[in-house]
Amino acid sequence: MAQEGQTQDHGDAKSREWVRETMDRLGTSKFRASFALSPGDRAYARAKGKATIDRHARDLLRRRVGAAYPAKDGKQTPYRGHPVFTAQHATATCCRGCIERWHHIPKGRPLTDGEVNHLSALVMAWIERDLVAHPNV
Repeated sequence: MAQEGQTQDHGDAKSREWVRETMDRLGTSKFRASFALSPGDRAYARAKGKATIDRHARDLLRRRVGAAYPAKDGKQTPYRGHPVFTAQHATATCCRGCIERWHHIPKGRPLTDGEVNHLSALVMAWIERDLVAHPNV
């Protein structure tokens, strides 16, 4: 596990393959595929940098969907206001129902650190893909 202030290494081959396959699967959903970062969120992500956004992703996932029974589950993740929020909806990491349905992590128990890091890798890959697809925005 990364020390405080360090980013998590999402680079192992198994994790990259899972992220690629999951992104492909999410792309088949008209709803999930409809998301894109706003110009303001892209600017924020670029200004803060990958390490900071990765730290935000892990923190937001832990705080908002990490509990066994998150407060306001199904309504706790805004649709805008931070690049991670948009990415959570695009990657089905926005609530425990979506996490269970898309990622087969059951409700009713807290997410493990490994699961948070795994889902964070997916969120970060989605954000990075959006930034690459919109280089001048």
